[in-house]
Amino acid sequence: MKTVPLCEIFDIEYGNSLALSDLTESENGVFFVSRTENHNGVSTTVALIENITPNPKNTITVAVGGSVMSSFLQKRNYYTGYHILILHPKTKLSDNEMLYYCMCLRANKYRYSYGRQANKTLDTLLVPSLDNIPDWVNIAEVKNPSKKPITNKVFELKTKQWQYFLYTDIFEIKKGKVPKTIQDGNIFLVSATGLNNGVSKTISSSVIPNNRNLITVSSNGDVGDAFYQNKEFYATGDINILIPKFKTNPLISMFLNTLIRREKFRFNYGRKWSKEKMLNHKIKLPVDKNNQPDWQFMENYIKTLPYSKLL
Repeated sequence: MKTVPLCEIFDIEYGNSLALSDLTESENGVFFVSRTENHNGVSTTVALIENITPNPKNTITVAVGGSVMSSFLQKRNYYTGYHILILHPKTKLSDNEMLYYCMCLRANKYRYSYGRQANKTLDTLLVPSLDNIPDWVNIAEVKNPSKKPITNKVFELKTKQWQYFLYTDIFEIKKGKVPKTIQDGNIFLVSATGLNNGVSKTISSSVIPNNRNLITVSSNGDVGDAFYQNKEFYATGDINILIPKFKTNPLISMFLNTLIRREKFRFNYGRKWSKEKMLNHKIKLPVDKNNQPDWQFMENYIKTLPYSKLL
């Protein structure tokens, strides 16, 4: 595949570099794009700023600090915070083609880290040339998923009645390990990324992969990001693999993932969530009348949420 520097396809410039603390939030205002990897990069909406024109829609925002390489197609005008670069296509590109380049940019996240930001090298980053965009990109139809829940029943969380359990009470925990000999293949490799359900690439090996229906938790990088793996996978040493000691399913796992991610604030670049630490940590769960984890409640609660029909 022919590749070219990113600057051959896009004009690249810095965003507004605004501090959100200096702005006025407004429910019907202008999108404010920050370095987050969530919500298409939009952290809130702010009032229009006098003498500062919002950046144009149909451009790509790229975080070069924070959640480095978080890249999104913006379909509305917007302002940006610090360390955001804006990509203006030099020729007209379809939405699908713009989203394709967002995907290509995110795939390079592994090149950067806390001490190595992307601001100085983004323009020379190699990406597929325009004439090498795969045919499927413009054939693919982007649909809005159904928001319907499985059930319209209401279940109250009542978290004050929940109880703490050691992770080892409900999981066997093991550390990921990449096989010594690997090659290109179709088995997911889960690493310390917060994107793509934690999957960074696909590989093959003579070593038997981990079973599906397990939860992976990043102990490094995007520490605390938890994902349900519905296919067999390999995992790097930056991943804690949680093997349930109970009968699980995607709904229960999604409930647990949310609780696990709530622990992210405890960790940072210098404080990892190693397997050894997780062995002594606790998780607070809803309980049944016998004071045991109420797995049925967890499943039922997820069924009430938007998009649960897609699980």
